[in-house]
Amino acid sequence: MRRTHPDQSGNFLHLLARGVCGFTLTLLACASTLAQGDPPGKGGPPPALVRYTVAREIEIKQTLTLPGSVEAQTWSTVASSIAGQVIEFTGREGRRVQAGDVLARLRTTTLELTLDSQKASLKEAEARLKLAESTLARAKDLQESGVASKQQLDDAQSEYNAWLGRTDALKAEIARIRDDISQATIRAPFSGVVARERTEMGQWLAVGAPVVDLLLIDQLEVRVDVPEKHFAGLRAGASATATFESLPGLTAQGRVIAIIPQADTQARTFPVKVLIDNAHGRIGAGMLAQVSLAAGGTYRATVVPKDAVISRGEKRVLYVVNGSGSVDELAVETGAGSRQWIEIRRGVKAGDKVITRGNERLSPGRPVSAIPLEYEKP
Repeated sequence: MRRTHPDQSGNFLHLLARGVCGFTLTLLACASTLAQGDPPGKGGPPPALVRYTVAREIEIKQTLTLPGSVEAQTWSTVASSIAGQVIEFTGREGRRVQAGDVLARLRTTTLELTLDSQKASLKEAEARLKLAESTLARAKDLQESGVASKQQLDDAQSEYNAWLGRTDALKAEIARIRDDISQATIRAPFSGVVARERTEMGQWLAVGAPVVDLLLIDQLEVRVDVPEKHFAGLRAGASATATFESLPGLTAQGRVIAIIPQADTQARTFPVKVLIDNAHGRIGAGMLAQVSLAAGGTYRATVVPKDAVISRGEKRVLYVVNGSGSVDELAVETGAGSRQWIEIRRGVKAGDKVITRGNERLSPGRPVSAIPLEYEKP
């Protein structure tokens, strides 16, 4: 058997120890790597599928934001055209009606009886008119033959004219009665909401007596008092937007329909009326509004689609795709709106890729798979 030299044995043990230590250090290094987490893109959340739109720089008009009050563009007191007793009343307060809907009905029995009487009188008059027409024709023939006198012809003509006038008068009276009967059904002259009841079942209405107050709400006006220094920049027909403290998130589009050139002598403000759409009926007359309208010159601004901006209480944020394929959350200050776009006064620059779809589920640093989405140019 071969014997190991003592020196060789020491070297062998030394090498064995070094090997064990090296293996131990390798295990510790692996454990350290695992403790630090997986490399980016491996083992973390999968990339979120989102759509982005590139921020643009455009020239927009300067805007002025002022408080205003919502007013009804049309407020009408619907009245009765005839006298009569109310036998049906459906114009209850708060009821939304369409043009032509029934608000009330009046009793028409007397009118219908009078109509029947006048129809009978018309039949008699028409019969007598026909007889007078035949008599006149014979009188003309006899007068031409020399048998009848001129006086007899004139009498026949007079009789005919009298019955012709009588039939015409009866026809007009029948038409009037029929119109009264139709007016006994009181209908809404336009689509709106009943704001006030002015009569009740069984009540007698005189001609012109009020039935209901009807409010047009599909379109409303916002009255704004504009300071004198901005008066020169106002333009009729200019676009405007309105927001409402009591209706968070709602923005109504509108336009300037009236600029009243008579200033309040104390406040030195000019009344301006803005027409806004209210097709869904959410806005009520009397609400307070904040109105933004054009007030003169233009300036360069960065805009993004309104879909990119997320409201978190009073804070506004959006997400931008960064160079590493993830997103950054940016607090932004918004400004004027232009159709589907909104001005970003700070936080974003032209060319940034802002998330417009899928942004509600993002968080800072989340990897994304972003696909471009185009909007109509502002």
